[in-house]
Amino acid sequence: MRMFFAIIVCKLLRFAGKLVGKGSSLPGKYALKICPDVLRRVKLPPYIIAVTGSNGKTSTVEMIAAILRAGGKTVIYNEEGSNQIEGVTTLILCASTLSGRMREDVLLLESDERYARLSFQWFHPTHFVITNLYRDQLTRNGHPEWVYDAILPAIHPDTTLVLNADDPLVSCFARERERVKWFGLDRCSISTKEHHGIYHDGARCPVCQGLMEYSCYHYEHIGHYRCASCGHCRRDTDFTVTALDLEAGKMTIDGDTEISLAFRSVYNVYNILAAWSAGSLAGVNQETMASVINNYILKNGRMVRFTLGGHHGTLLTSKHENSVAYDTNLGYIAHTGEPCQVLIIVDAISRKYFTGETSWLWDIDFEQLNREQVKKILLCGKYVHDLAMRFDYTGIPPERIVCCDTVAQAAGAVAEDGGEEALYVVTCFSDRDKLMNLVKKEED
Repeated sequence: MRMFFAIIVCKLLRFAGKLVGKGSSLPGKYALKICPDVLRRVKLPPYIIAVTGSNGKTSTVEMIAAILRAGGKTVIYNEEGSNQIEGVTTLILCASTLSGRMREDVLLLESDERYARLSFQWFHPTHFVITNLYRDQLTRNGHPEWVYDAILPAIHPDTTLVLNADDPLVSCFARERERVKWFGLDRCSISTKEHHGIYHDGARCPVCQGLMEYSCYHYEHIGHYRCASCGHCRRDTDFTVTALDLEAGKMTIDGDTEISLAFRSVYNVYNILAAWSAGSLAGVNQETMASVINNYILKNGRMVRFTLGGHHGTLLTSKHENSVAYDTNLGYIAHTGEPCQVLIIVDAISRKYFTGETSWLWDIDFEQLNREQVKKILLCGKYVHDLAMRFDYTGIPPERIVCCDTVAQAAGAVAEDGGEEALYVVTCFSDRDKLMNLVKKEED
C-alpha cells in the first residue's frame, strides 16, 4: 500500500511541478519519505543502463537514448538531468503504473557520480558506463580518487561495466571483476608523445603510486599508459576508434564504420564511442547506430548558434568548476582557425554551495587562446577580476583583452563594435541564459 501512495504522490507532485516550472527532485523526495524502499518494489525493465563520470554523462545518455529508439526499443531517461536519487525516483515512479510496473524496454539513467551508491542501493544496472574521472567541482567532489571511492559501492557484481580503457583511474573499476567491456582510441592524429596541460593527474599510478609511462596521450591524462612498478596498464578494447581526423571531422569505429562529427573535439569522440558501446551491448546493429550518430547535434543546449550585432555566435557550455570541460571548448575554438572574438562569462560558480572560490580557473588552459586568429577576448561577470588576473599569466597581449562587469555590458560591446568575426562564448550552465536572453537564437 505504501508503494501505491508513493507513486500517487509522486505523479501528482510532478504534474503540479510542471505547471509552475519547478524541478523534478521534489516528487521523488516525498515519495521516498512515504516508502523508502519503493525502488526495490517497482518492476523495472530488463535493460537498466547507467552512465556516470566527471564529464560527458548528459551527452552520452542523450546519444544512447537516440540509438536505442532508432533500434526499436522504448526508452525512458532523465532528460532534465536530475541525476541524484530523488530525481531518479521521480523518473521511475512517474513512468510506472499504479501497480508499480514500468513498460519500457530500457531504463537509462544519468547518475551523479557522488550519489550513485544511493541511487543503486535498491536495484542495480545491467550495464554501467563510466566515462572518465577528472578534477571536477573541487568544492563538492574533492580529488578524482575520492570520486572513485564514491562510485565503487554502487557497482553490483552482476553488472556489466563499460569502461574507458584510456583513463588509468577508471580502469581500476575492473579489478577482480569479470563482466567488463572496454572502449578507447587507438594512436591517431591527435595523439602526442608528451603531456600537454596545466596539471597531470596521470603521472602516478592509481594502484601503487609508481611512475606511469605513456606511449601516447590523447588529452590530459587520457591515453595509453603502463605503470613501471605494478604493471597496471591500458587494456585491449572491445569498441575502438581506429582512425580520427578532427580537422576533417571524421572518425572510424572498429575499422569499418566512418562517422562525421558535428562537433570536432576529442571529448565528443569519447562520448560517441561510449554511446556506441552501450548501444551495441543492447543489441542495436552498426548500421542503425551509425545513421543516428553521424553528424549528431546534441539537443541539450550545450552548443547553440546565435547572432549578436554583425557576429554569428556559438555558445559553448561548460560544466561548473570543471577545467577539462573548459579546455575542450577552448581547444575547439583554437582549432577552427578562423578569425574570431571570444567572450568568457564567470558570473556564478557553484549552484549548490554558493562559494566564491575560483582557484579552479588556474587549472584551465586559457593559453590556447594565445593565437593571432583570436582578435579580442572579452571577460565579464561577477568574477571578472579573478579571470583578468588569470589572463595576466597567459602571455596574451593585454590590448586584446576587454573586461566588463556584467554580461549585458559585454553583449552590448560586441553588438556595437561593428565587427563581423565569428563569436564564441564560453560559460557554465548557470550563466548560459544570461547571454541567450540578449541574443537572437539561430534556427537549427
